[in-house]
Amino acid sequence: MNLSPMRFKNYVWPHNPRVYEIAFHRNVAVHHVPFGRSVLEGMGMDYRILRGEGEFVGPGAYREFQKLATVFYEETPGILVHPVWQTANAWFVELSVKQEPLEDYVAYAFEFWECYDHYQRTLTTVSAPSSGNTEAAATAGSAGQAYYTVVSGDTLYAIARKYALSLTELVALNPQIRNINLIYPGDRIRVQ
Repeated sequence: MNLSPMRFKNYVWPHNPRVYEIAFHRNVAVHHVPFGRSVLEGMGMDYRILRGEGEFVGPGAYREFQKLATVFYEETPGILVHPVWQTANAWFVELSVKQEPLEDYVAYAFEFWECYDHYQRTLTTVSAPSSGNTEAAATAGSAGQAYYTVVSGDTLYAIARKYALSLTELVALNPQIRNINLIYPGDRIRVQ
């Protein structure tokens, strides 16, 4: 299976990490009742964690690890695009080297925590690009929002370019899209 590369913010992995683990957390309250029993109450889903391990191999492997470390040092969340996990806004919370790094080999581990606090945006009105296709034109929404209706053959990348957005910005405007590789004709995509 040929998977798309993993991405976080503007960093694209040259090849996908070798190992992935996704952990889901749920908050549960415990209420003790007589006779040593307990009643559990679900308090909702908590953040999800994506962790894994990978290697950079070949000439420049250490320089590639340094690029990844530079992204880690940025103190803001960003859009994490994983080839099989849902696209999510996440914090890059851990990056570690698994052994002494070499110029041509670096084994590393990473961890991302999903968050939802970064989806709030200031809303402004945009005009639709000139196009003869009225079905695919952007339509104005409430509070200055604008939407694009997906037609056959569209990709999120192409839609982002059409509206002068980065893919990261477009995904942040559309948290309902859990996999950026799966959009369908008729879907409404927020473009502003």
